Amino acid sequence: MSLILKITCPDQPGVVADLSARLLALNCNILESSQFFQPAVDSSPKSGEGTFFMRVVVSLPDGHDDDALSAALDEFASKFGASVTTRPADKVMPTILMVSKFDHCLMDILYRVQTGVLPLDIVAVVSNHAKSRADVERLGIPYHLLPVTKENKLEQEAKLDEVIERTGAELVVLARYMQILSDEFSARHFGKIINIHHSFLPAFKGAMPYKRAWERGVKAIGATAHYVTPDLDEGPIIEQHAEKVTHADSTDELVRRGRDIEARALSRALRLHAEGRVFIDGNRTVVFER
Repeated sequence: MSLILKITCPDQPGVVADLSARLLALNCNILESSQFFQPAVDSSPKSGEGTFFMRVVVSLPDGHDDDALSAALDEFASKFGASVTTRPADKVMPTILMVSKFDHCLMDILYRVQTGVLPLDIVAVVSNHAKSRADVERLGIPYHLLPVTKENKLEQEAKLDEVIERTGAELVVLARYMQILSDEFSARHFGKIINIHHSFLPAFKGAMPYKRAWERGVKAIGATAHYVTPDLDEGPIIEQHAEKVTHADSTDELVRRGRDIEARALSRALRLHAEGRVFIDGNRTVVFER
């Protein structure tokens, strides 16, 4: 069995050496290790003036003692003022997908899950439209139709909370879900909701962004996957993809290519998150690429 350890602590000498020694004492084998030091804002890179991030994949020996490992990690966390989280490396993440009418990201995720590319367990799909219901239910996935109006928004979010609680979902994906979540809901689930949108923002907000981008003569299009916060589309960025376009590309071609980019960027962001490779650092992220 292997574990993924995610560690965040104030930068200081001895963090890696101490953790390695504790794992060695328990006959654990380090399979993968990534570290990054983030200096404090406007600070030169000196020890003690920033944050240290580390992701470690550990192979546990047969008959390992869970209590002894927990105690060792607790002692380590106390000594270095560290936040330490663990999860089995082979665990798939229970996930809820949310979608409106445009289902290209939804269908891409479902295909990647079915083919074993994404380590997710899709426990439900939630939508404010019925368009994708048949495609989802034929895979045996529950489909919850929750139409949203100004009047029932909080009521529908309460139902979504109930679905999250009942399914044990650890991640909610806005796979082109075109409703704005309330500030309270976004804050309550911070770090567990990922959204995808075109990368024209903050330009070309609102409807028909590709048409307006074409009219402006843009020379590149892209997509951004990020964590959702109460600040609309301004949460910590996980992944961004972009492609060059030219004057010869029609609006329809921009839309077609844009949807493909959105699906690819979102899929990669979900894999990075599910594999414990993303650390939130204020409004930025530290991402240990594979």
